[in-house]
Amino acid sequence: MTGSPVTPPDRQARAVRLGPRSVAALILVSAVGVAGFGWPFLAPPDASLNAHTQDAPWLFAGLLVLLVAVVAATISESGLGPKAVAMLGVLAAAGAALRPIGAGTAGLEPMFFLMVLSGRVLGPGFGFVLGSVTMFASALLTGGVGPWMPFQMLAMGWFTMGAGLLPGPDRLRGRAELLMLAAYGFLAAFAYGTVMNLAGWTFMNTLASNIAFDPDVSVASNLARFLAYCLATSLGWDGGRAAMTVVLTLTLGAPILRALRRATRRAAFEAPITFEDPEKANGPA
Repeated sequence: MTGSPVTPPDRQARAVRLGPRSVAALILVSAVGVAGFGWPFLAPPDASLNAHTQDAPWLFAGLLVLLVAVVAATISESGLGPKAVAMLGVLAAAGAALRPIGAGTAGLEPMFFLMVLSGRVLGPGFGFVLGSVTMFASALLTGGVGPWMPFQMLAMGWFTMGAGLLPGPDRLRGRAELLMLAAYGFLAAFAYGTVMNLAGWTFMNTLASNIAFDPDVSVASNLARFLAYCLATSLGWDGGRAAMTVVLTLTLGAPILRALRRATRRAAFEAPITFEDPEKANGPA
């Protein structure tokens, strides 16, 4: 059995090539995720969903866990081979180990820059699975298991997948690529914090705070409440996360990108597997 890489030197290898079923599964889970995060602004004040303000996040959390598992299984079926699984395990373990380092210190979470670089090199399909698995492993490691965990898994999956969708994966290199990744990491770090605020905001008691979600007021009023909630609770944390992602991407990004690309070339994810006749291989007796 022999295998030889078929990826040209100027084209970046992908650990997973998304097929139609994988794309459909990603679209489905993303649509449900948008509904799970954004239902306070999607449901009008008189909607029956608002009568279950405290129950809705739990229902969406349970549904998201199942859907993320389905997406991971679908992507695995489409070509997540043993070498890709091994790389997934190594990167997920590294990300899970990095997350607690700065936890509780102004949002300084170094795992985010690793997710950006990994998604860039290994592609959107692998990136979604990596982001979700890393956040799951991190929650088990830090004891952060709760109704917010499925939302974190989906948001981190989006975060890492987005890096894999950035332009120029085969040609853009050097300083220009690092600047693009740093800019993406900066914006995506704030986006991650914002969508996670949506997941936690509805758990607040309206009687305890005037910035909590109120199912009896208009969408515009709740939007103002949510913006005030973000400014009061997470702006500094998100800023620290974004700043650390930029600094680490610009300072450590180049060698890590080279290492990841070298590993993908040596792994030869896209190499065809062929079987040779032993008699032909040994020649005539």
